[in-house]
Amino acid sequence: MTKIKHALNVLTVPAFNDNYLWLIHDGQHAAVVDPGDAHVILAALKAHRLTLTAILLTHHHADHTGGVPELLQHYAVPVFGPRNEAIPVVTQPVGEGDQVTVPGLKFDLSVLDVPGHTGGHIAYVLPQRGDEPAWLFCGDTLFAGGCGRLFEGTPEQMISSLNKLAALPDATRVFCAHEYTLANLRFASAVEPGNRALLERVELESAKRAKGMPTVPTTIGLEKATNPFLRYREPAIVGALIAAHKLAPNEPPVAAFAALRQWKNNF
Repeated sequence: MTKIKHALNVLTVPAFNDNYLWLIHDGQHAAVVDPGDAHVILAALKAHRLTLTAILLTHHHADHTGGVPELLQHYAVPVFGPRNEAIPVVTQPVGEGDQVTVPGLKFDLSVLDVPGHTGGHIAYVLPQRGDEPAWLFCGDTLFAGGCGRLFEGTPEQMISSLNKLAALPDATRVFCAHEYTLANLRFASAVEPGNRALLERVELESAKRAKGMPTVPTTIGLEKATNPFLRYREPAIVGALIAAHKLAPNEPPVAAFAALRQWKNNF
């Protein structure tokens, strides 16, 4: 029996305590993003009768790459990953401006360099297709309500990376890699308590988690309205940083971002 191809979809595959692994598929072929755990991906492929045709990595951390060797024992597929990070399993290094063609799928993904969380972190963008908005697979750079810790990069790098993502269309669906949303929104509420959109989002996302539902994907537009790491220039947030003695008056925006990230680290 011949399988009928469908429009592209994304399967959410939870892993570990709070990771999300993503399977982009057309009902027959699939690419997996950041498979830290092979077992859950193999189970999802079997359950949905999908054939893995590519692996996409955003950065080198083990919870994003750890399942690759086992997956390669089952599927001989290309492994795309950041050209500026040393990841032994990567067979197709990519970076800013490159296009990734997934075998069996009809659409290419664009690659963005988004260093900050790690030195060579990348993201993948699937452009808008008809009425379907663009999709962004951004690993640990941008989270729902937050951003990644700066383990290797600088505040300047992370600001540049987040600005690049924020420039995508507001409707872009953001498939980040962790369920950190409620913790991020608790911090955002402490930083910007007067943000009405943020208050509404807390209620919405809390209701989702109470039902065991994921809070991602989010959208670029929602992040621009509620995520303090995209709003660090807002007077209310700068004022909160100064009031909390995290920032001196008249400091440049990069200092505000760095102070905000440090505050979140210890929140």
